[in-house]
Amino acid sequence: MLLCDIGNTSYHFLKEELHFKESVTQFDPVTIKEQVFYICVNPKIKNVLKDLPNWIDLCEYLDMAKYYETMGVDRIVASEAVEDGIIIDAGSAVTVDIVKKSVFEGGFIYPGIKAMNQTYKNISSALDYSFNFECDLDIMPKNSQDAISYGYLKTLYSEVMSHNMDIILTGGDAKEFAKIFPDAKIDESLIFKGMKKIMKKADLC
Repeated sequence: MLLCDIGNTSYHFLKEELHFKESVTQFDPVTIKEQVFYICVNPKIKNVLKDLPNWIDLCEYLDMAKYYETMGVDRIVASEAVEDGIIIDAGSAVTVDIVKKSVFEGGFIYPGIKAMNQTYKNISSALDYSFNFECDLDIMPKNSQDAISYGYLKTLYSEVMSHNMDIILTGGDAKEFAKIFPDAKIDESLIFKGMKKIMKKADLC
């Protein structure tokens, strides 16, 4: 069984326990002959895949009554994988979603590291710093790098911690965010766990 999580820049595959990625600009999905169960947030790629009978879109098997109409499928599938917890998916955007007793309670979207870095840089070249994920969020900063780091991280940290729930980190920048959420669990397979749950409910596996 081949699973695939398709984002804006890559196809992320899981085959048994093996993870691998392909670029959306270079990979041709026609080359895959076996059956692929996928989710996709990239409209252009999704339009290509709809004509490939061996690529099965799991969106068709989601219970959307539990979520809201414009919610991203990646957030929905990650939420399906969790019974209780707060999910931080640290990718191009940082999404934060709360699940209690397998019910989606709501969530919010925060700029990703690259997007926020670019925002500060656009304001002034004097603010062109990388984020310091090891800055002390309990002390008001006294240098520019920590000042922008604090401004970006403190709001997110305070909101997440206010819910007093187990934290699950996933996405490409999960290890960076683990520095400010040291008790969080990193789960790089969270999306795939959600996909498998959806498939099981739909008798697809």
